[in-house]
Amino acid sequence: MSTPSLDTLREAIPRSCFDRSTLGSFAYLLRDVIYAALLVYLAVKIDFIPVRSVRVAAWIIYGVLQGFVGTGLWIIGHECGHAAFSPSRIINDTTGWLVHSSLMVPYFSWKITHARHHRYTGHMEKDVVFVPRLHQEGKSPSRFAHLFHLAEDTPAYTLLHLLGHQLMGWQIYLLFNITAGKDSLPKNGNRRQLLPNASHFDPSSALFTPSQRGQIMLSDLGLVAMASFLWRLGSAIGFGRVALLYGMPYLWVHHWLEGALCTVDRNFGFIGRHFFHEIIDYHVVHHLFPKIPFYKAEEATRAIMPLLGPLYRQEKQRSFLGSLYSTYRACDSAADADGSGVVQWVLSKQ
Repeated sequence: MSTPSLDTLREAIPRSCFDRSTLGSFAYLLRDVIYAALLVYLAVKIDFIPVRSVRVAAWIIYGVLQGFVGTGLWIIGHECGHAAFSPSRIINDTTGWLVHSSLMVPYFSWKITHARHHRYTGHMEKDVVFVPRLHQEGKSPSRFAHLFHLAEDTPAYTLLHLLGHQLMGWQIYLLFNITAGKDSLPKNGNRRQLLPNASHFDPSSALFTPSQRGQIMLSDLGLVAMASFLWRLGSAIGFGRVALLYGMPYLWVHHWLEGALCTVDRNFGFIGRHFFHEIIDYHVVHHLFPKIPFYKAEEATRAIMPLLGPLYRQEKQRSFLGSLYSTYRACDSAADADGSGVVQWVLSKQ
């Protein structure tokens, strides 16, 4: 079937789906802040539990639950970056900067590169993140490379590599711009970087243009303010306590958000619908029309599904974590198999 145009899809979506309610968005934000505060209130009482094993279990449960809430807050900041939170640019950027800074995310820096990701999603050269390596057939590997390839086929390697990716992949991407396409930098970007790699924290990074320098500095200022707050808090209550209250949920947040940045609609059950604001459940329509607020995404998705037909991608039979593992294991590299210019995954492992 032919691919429908964006205008055709837009006309199929009810006009109300494009309406952004500032009050409604703030209601979701307030709800998530209340959740986070309530969890902290309960967490400070964990140390009074007399049984050590129960204390450990309670801290783990807190980290997971606060990670869910923190991911929801991150998604609201992400909405602000797309101007889907409010019709007001000032409200969007002020709210997004405050929310993302509290999660140690450089708001304006990532907003700029994420917009480029939406513009070039799936482009092997211009997309800014998650660009797979090209499959090279007929190349004779060295003995070490052959042994490494054998290790890659083991479930243990896949699991360890996946854990590293989920725990530190986001931070390394922000620092070094890894997994970006070779032609993903803006043509008019900065030419003299302070850091050796294109970094989201460097105002003179090649990721940004000279006119964007002030926004990057403002992003860094938000991170410095949050880091200073955490330092003062650690000095007052102990850095171990801060690691439990903030550090553990932080790791969970940046684990879940990597899964949220996909262009396949997946089912995450109650957690996805309630805590993650349905960004995983209805992400395809978000990539097509990022200014549609998350609470209108389901209605918009149902409106365009008949037009997209088999072009609409969803995976709602398997669990999210099961899909994550199998995809990470099987989708190793990509290739233009038939010379058409369309690059597809080479399924290396099952």
